[in-house]
Parts: sequence; C-alpha cells; structure tokens
Amino acid sequence: MCVCQTMEVGKYGKNASRAGERGVLLEPFIHQVGGHSSMMRYDDHTVCKPLISREQRFYESLPPEMKEFTPEYKGVVSVCFEGDSDGYINLVAYPYMESEALEQDDMAERDQPRRKHSRRSFHRSSSVGEHKEERPSLASDNPESIQETKSPKVELHIHSDVPFQMLDGNSSLSSEKISYNPWSLRCHKQQLSRMRSESKDRKLYKFLLLENVVHHFRFPCVLDLKMGTRQHGDDASEEKAARQMKKCEQSTSATLGVRVCGMQVYQLDTGHYLCRNKYYGRGLSIEGFRNALYQYLHNGLELRKDLFEPILAKLQSLKAVLERQASYRFYSSSLLIIYDGKDNRAGMFMERRAEMRLKRVDTSLPESLQDDSSTEPSPSALPKVDVRMIDFAHSTFKGFRDDPTVHDGPDMGYVFGLESLINIMEQMREENQ
Repeated sequence: MCVCQTMEVGKYGKNASRAGERGVLLEPFIHQVGGHSSMMRYDDHTVCKPLISREQRFYESLPPEMKEFTPEYKGVVSVCFEGDSDGYINLVAYPYMESEALEQDDMAERDQPRRKHSRRSFHRSSSVGEHKEERPSLASDNPESIQETKSPKVELHIHSDVPFQMLDGNSSLSSEKISYNPWSLRCHKQQLSRMRSESKDRKLYKFLLLENVVHHFRFPCVLDLKMGTRQHGDDASEEKAARQMKKCEQSTSATLGVRVCGMQVYQLDTGHYLCRNKYYGRGLSIEGFRNALYQYLHNGLELRKDLFEPILAKLQSLKAVLERQASYRFYSSSLLIIYDGKDNRAGMFMERRAEMRLKRVDTSLPESLQDDSSTEPSPSALPKVDVRMIDFAHSTFKGFRDDPTVHDGPDMGYVFGLESLINIMEQMREENQ
C-alpha cells in the first residue's frame, strides 16, 4: 500500500506527521500572483518550489544585510507523486536524503531506468505507475489546453474563505468567483504536467523550502513586480536573450525599469480579491503602470494613503542596501510588495462609515455624536507592510560559482526600477494629500 494511503485526504503540512515514512502533503499556494514555477504550501509558515541549483546557492550565500528583504531559506525536501485511497495523485514532501539523490543521479547518468531503487525510494514512487489511469485528472497532456482542464484533485484540496475574481484586459470583472488566485492554479497545472512528462526517468524531485512571506497577513494584498531593465541571465542563449530584450523594450521595463508581473488586492466593498497577471502588466504604458499601482493601493472604498510612508521607507532602505552590493546582478528577479487588505485600520474605517450613515438618518442623536470632526480614524500606528526580493535563478556576483562574467558596481537596472517606483509613489502621495 502506498504511503499516503495512511494519510487523511485534505490534511496538509501542519497536520501531517513527519515521523517514519510519512510525508507532508503539498497543496497549491493560493496567493501566488506571478512567476512560472508553481509555489506549493508546505505549512502555514513555509512554501516550496522546484529547486534550481543556482537559486539555492544564491540563497545560501546572501549578504546578511539583504536577508531582511528576501524570504528565509529553510532547506531542501524531496517531492514525489503518490496516490491516495480515493484515486487522486498528490505531491508529497519528505526529508531530503542525499544518498537517494546520488543514486538517482547515477541512474540518470547511466541511462538505466530499469535499475532497482532503494526500498524507500521505490516505496515512495511506485504509486505513479499504479495510478497511471488517474493521472489525467491532474492536468491535460496537451499544454495548450491546461487552462481549460478541470482538475478534481485541485478542486478538492484548495481552500480559501475569500473568493478571487479576475480582471481581464478590458478591466471588466469576470462573473466567476473562485477560491484561489487563477494564476496559482495555472502554474500548478503546468508544473504537474512537466513533472508527469519526466516521471518515467525521475522519481524524486528536489524542492526549496522558503518562508511564506504572506503568513503574517490575514488578507494579503500582493504586487509582484519584475525589476530591472534587463531580464536574461548571462548564460541565456542568443534566442532567449532576444526574446527577453523584446519583452523589456515593449513594456515599462525599458522606460521605468519595472513592470507589473501579477497582483491581487482585497476589496472591502465586495469582500473578494481582484487579480491581474503578467500579460496585463506587459501591455501597460507608463500611465497604465501608475494606474495599476493606484488600483493596488485602493481597497474599493478608498485609496490607502496610510500605506505610502511604510512602503516608501522599505523601498528606500532596499535601494540603499542594493547600492552597496558591488558586482551583484538580479536578472529576472521580482519584488513583492505586501500589505493586509483588512487590517485594524480598515475595520475602523468601516465602523466609522456605519456611524456616519447612522448620524445622517437619526437626528435625535446627541450633538456630540453628530459631530463630523472624527469621521476619519486616526492611525495610531503605521500599517504593516513587507517588501521582499524573490526569484534568483539568474542572479550572479563576483566569485559566485565561478561565473565567467563579472559585473562592476551595483545593479543599476534594478536600482533604476526602485527609483521609478519611489518617484511614482511620492507623486501619488502628493496628489492625494
């Protein structure tokens, strides 16, 4: 019997035992707004993503002063397919075993797919073959139809109390309300499709464990920004470099050094998230980028003016840190800006709105309660915000992994993007005082 048959369906990281042969059942991370690799929820405080060696080494060699602005690196896990008692195929994470990884690497190098695995490795991966008839429920074999494919497994395991809605390119609201950011499901299906196509040769996958940077927030509003004027790494082929340069030239990456890669913002008036994806961001003009930033800071009732100061402070601090990092290049890296869409101040705002409606209809209230001077809650403390750099699969610095190309000075393309972002937010603050 496969391992995960002893696990309850729908029980994830914090509920799954790590003892013995039992692993952690992974689920899609519902707040992923950008990127192409699927982020998986490991537990309340941790997410994981497919391991890229360069990114792992970069996390391990980060300068101390940059760690405030990056997710905490928590190590590596082994991930495999397993079937459960209901016929669904899941991704399950286990402690990373160096010996198993070496054995699997040897198998790949010698091109001997029939060689026996270690008992533990075979035990964890045999369900892929046993449940091969159910595998199409994960994703379509045709990548072009991935978006349209229904996945019972995903529908079973994704849970959220807040509905998401997608805005299309014409800014009209989709009538469908779903319980996950649509981009997270897209990435999840594509990731499973890639892994399934490789499963004949690979049984175990290495995933990075990283801090879940939104776990502090009840209703995380997330803006994913692709930073810099250049996106391709030093090792990119001529063809890939040309594609990336064209994307930059045709977007605000060239004019501002930053473009929108994804967004979700909680709306107080409707109680759901509005979402944007990278294709929306690529088509924005400079003015369109300003409007997108305004939309990200608007909760459906008001512009969150209280966010300007804490976000600007974080951006200025990050800029100062990066200006001191000589030879670093963060090609294709993203920047996340996060705040809570329903924090204490938002609750106070809603209460005051209700009080004002009461005052307008009840003239018998004492004059002291009809006084409009206290209509706005006084922010006793600045709201919590976070700013984090992510995605370092193409980053480099002098002496890193013996990279042949060495760059001089700080990453001015990234710094330029930060300066543009700071300038736009400062202008917006002045216009909305």
